[in-house]
Amino acid sequence: MRKYFNLFMFTLVALLGATACGSDDEKKLAPEMDSSQFVLISEHIPDVILEIRYYSTYNFIGERIPGYLEPVAILTRQAADSLKAVSDDLVKQGYRLKIFDAYRPQCAVDFFMKWAQDTTDIRMKEYFYPELDKSVIVPREYVAEKSGHTRGSTVDLTLFDMKLEKEVDMGCTYDYFGVASHPDVQPGQEIGAYKPITEQQYKNRMILQKAMVSHGFKIYDCEWWHFTLKDEPFPDTYFNFPIATGSIKK
Repeated sequence: MRKYFNLFMFTLVALLGATACGSDDEKKLAPEMDSSQFVLISEHIPDVILEIRYYSTYNFIGERIPGYLEPVAILTRQAADSLKAVSDDLVKQGYRLKIFDAYRPQCAVDFFMKWAQDTTDIRMKEYFYPELDKSVIVPREYVAEKSGHTRGSTVDLTLFDMKLEKEVDMGCTYDYFGVASHPDVQPGQEIGAYKPITEQQYKNRMILQKAMVSHGFKIYDCEWWHFTLKDEPFPDTYFNFPIATGSIKK
């Protein structure tokens, strides 16, 4: 009898312990915190140049953005594979890819929305949205509650000319809020505060666009620098792990 009593007590303690600590399934990361399918772009594509604007103070807000713990760029493995093919093609043409942003955590997007709602903070208006009253930034969707970047397969980038040793002239700055940013704007077309883009600037945009589209990325119709993998692996997940080398498990 004592033997069966001890067995009963052992089983009961084990069950109580499992309930208190949680099952293996309960201990799994929430989907938005799971970085297991992501890679560091600079390790996956050694030729890239990084200028992570949201790690710096030179961006449309004017300060470092939450979630950007290091000046590194992260993408899903599928997007990084396609971007590697783009890079290989452009290197043969004398260019390198220069990346401004890639995966963006949801906490950064939330910070953008909070900033957009404070119409008194216009520190960077002169540089990034001189044509606009800040109150229209959200209605015109320059800033939104959800971003394709947060799904992990969108990248903001430009070309770097290796012969000239400088960034290629695309006609307007990265993250400019205005018509000048539209990828389909034509040479000589009126585009507000910016001068019309030139034939060469338009040609530069098309070099980048052709390379990206030919390797599975789609264009965003308001930003010449913004491309999303057509067959993105996580179309419904908005990730929120921080941007840091430690976020990627090797």
